[in-house]
Amino acid sequence: MLASKFATRAACQRSWVRMASTATVPSSYKVVVVGGGAGGLAVSSTLSKQLGKNEVAVIEPSSTHYQQPLFTFVGGGLKRFEETYRPTSDVIAPEAQWINQAAAQIDPDSNTVTLADGTKVAYEYLVVAAGIELDFAGIKGLESVIGKNGVASNYSPQYVQKTFEFLQGVNEGNALFTMPATPVKCAGAPQKIAYLADELFRERGIRDKVAVNYYTALGKIFAIDKYANAMNEVTSSRGISVNLFHDLVEVDGAAKKATFKVLGSGPQAGETVTVSYEFLHVTPPMKPFDFIKGSAIANAAGFVDVDKGTLQHTKYPNIYSIGDCSSLPTSKTAAAAAAQSSVLKYNLLNQIRGSNAPAAEYNGYTSCPLVTGKNKLVLAEFSGYTGAPHETFFFDQAKEHAFSYWVTAEALPAVYWSSMLKGTWHGPATIRKFANPTGAN
Repeated sequence: MLASKFATRAACQRSWVRMASTATVPSSYKVVVVGGGAGGLAVSSTLSKQLGKNEVAVIEPSSTHYQQPLFTFVGGGLKRFEETYRPTSDVIAPEAQWINQAAAQIDPDSNTVTLADGTKVAYEYLVVAAGIELDFAGIKGLESVIGKNGVASNYSPQYVQKTFEFLQGVNEGNALFTMPATPVKCAGAPQKIAYLADELFRERGIRDKVAVNYYTALGKIFAIDKYANAMNEVTSSRGISVNLFHDLVEVDGAAKKATFKVLGSGPQAGETVTVSYEFLHVTPPMKPFDFIKGSAIANAAGFVDVDKGTLQHTKYPNIYSIGDCSSLPTSKTAAAAAAQSSVLKYNLLNQIRGSNAPAAEYNGYTSCPLVTGKNKLVLAEFSGYTGAPHETFFFDQAKEHAFSYWVTAEALPAVYWSSMLKGTWHGPATIRKFANPTGAN
């Protein structure tokens, strides 16, 4: 008990020191990183060690850092919410300066970032790793009902615990799971929770009374054919209805009805379909943050316009971007950010040092672990650029496997805290050389 009190006091003191330092931050840095998520910390941890104390600043408004890939397990009742987060002060490298505010504006012509309070922070080099914004307001009626009366979302720490709570309260009727038409982070998460819900209903002996329905605005269940075929087999064998080209546009919480717009070019395109529900898991539309979309560094879609190989901005050579806010045409996942961080750090450090070494190139690698039940998981790994699988292990990862589940549920969370956020995990490429030397899959 006494040791626990001292540990808690020490943690509070560390947090206070880091927070207090933001009141007297310098106004200029060698490198400014906008965003303290997985990608931002993977980059800032290494750069701050290489460049020295207070040469790197991290602009991050949240005092809590979440390991978001664990949210599916929380929503499915397989992990505790407390396992998903740590204080931001504990995960930012001690050599870096944490600016505990939100970015409000980026001016690449003056090399400054304006903070929410109006303060300007100057940089020599900028890394934009701000993530992507959840747009619950993008669906009519959703903001007033989310977290209530059977409506939940694993995408928000505010609502993720409601998922399992509400699933346990379902006894009959329709359980709906949605995927929007916009780009999203972790595009497999919308369907993963449907599989966990199906399993939960079976364990409770009520599966014959509950219809499990997956509604996606896309034209296929998964972007890569190998894994799409696998997931079609899973849904078919479990009696999960898959409704393609259906985009959630409205939620009527009082009537417990969800309305979808039919997309595509079929005979029903443009029409709406309204479905009653007992449980509704919503993947909200997502969008670039306004301070990026309204700046000169954004492309027409609002994402940071970078070269897909080098991660360097197409117009401003002292700006780079990583992760969900970037224009990189691959799935937005933590696995992608890990691989991207290696390329970004190599290229940026060489630029800072004046090296003429050839630039490193990102190949589009990403991964989407598709949990299908307790101790069952399809481990999708592929290049978002080519669509080709890039599997780490020698067995066919499109098959449900207990080992794949262990890697995702136990090994990778530990790697996330101990290595990725410290800038020393860049994905499984090295492991692949030994675990799948022939590249058979």
